[in-house]
Amino acid sequence: MTNNNPIGLFDSGIGGTSIWKEIHELLPNEDTVYLADSKNAPYGQKSKEEIIHLSIKNTEYLLNQNAKIIVVACNTATTNAIKELRNKYDVPFIGIEPAIKPAALNSEKHVIGILATQGTLNSDLFHQTAEKYQDTKIIEQIGHGLVALIENGDINSPEMNQLLHAYLEPMIEANIDYLVLGCSHYPYLIPQIKNILPNHIKIIDSGEAVARQTKKVLSESVGLSNKPQKGKATFYTNANPKVLSDILNHEYEVISKDF
Repeated sequence: MTNNNPIGLFDSGIGGTSIWKEIHELLPNEDTVYLADSKNAPYGQKSKEEIIHLSIKNTEYLLNQNAKIIVVACNTATTNAIKELRNKYDVPFIGIEPAIKPAALNSEKHVIGILATQGTLNSDLFHQTAEKYQDTKIIEQIGHGLVALIENGDINSPEMNQLLHAYLEPMIEANIDYLVLGCSHYPYLIPQIKNILPNHIKIIDSGEAVARQTKKVLSESVGLSNKPQKGKATFYTNANPKVLSDILNHEYEVISKDF
């Protein structure tokens, strides 16, 4: 089955590009359209109703770009809105939620840490997943302020380093052996996180699994691109395009658009 329409992705900002990179690497011939709703970031502090409203807005925009599948490249939007999106639209949705399962199953100490937004940690979907692993102690930490700093381009700032120390040191003291990154922005912090964590603590995020699931759904029910050339990548942002351009190493055009 062939389908040359683009894969659509949206996030509350630039963080979902960590998911886009995994998908682009696995499916290089697919066209992609990425929506950075940075004007409304972070989603983690918003109500469930607001998150659903913004997710519908982003979905409508991507459907107008003929997206054949939509990747909700945002943990907060997935855990709060994906059920409503799937009920409302015919297009398949791929969600992203914290990778608790592989961390819990592989943890030798049965103690794992999760760094995520308030919206993700408070969601029903997160609690349902966490409850499946009763023999694992899950140390939860809301990453207050991290998304805002990333969206401002302050990834390597002293303030970022200070916040990460404050969030991670209690987890180290609690003897975790896995740290789950529960926000698609957070993979951009892995170099700083590695400087803080002892070497035996493994860091895990959802990007690779999301890319594999996207390929599976396209192969089985939607259709893959049959273009021989590399796919076209289009990026839209409704905030300062420089931050998104910087995170993409200026390799792609970023279109500033109000949506």
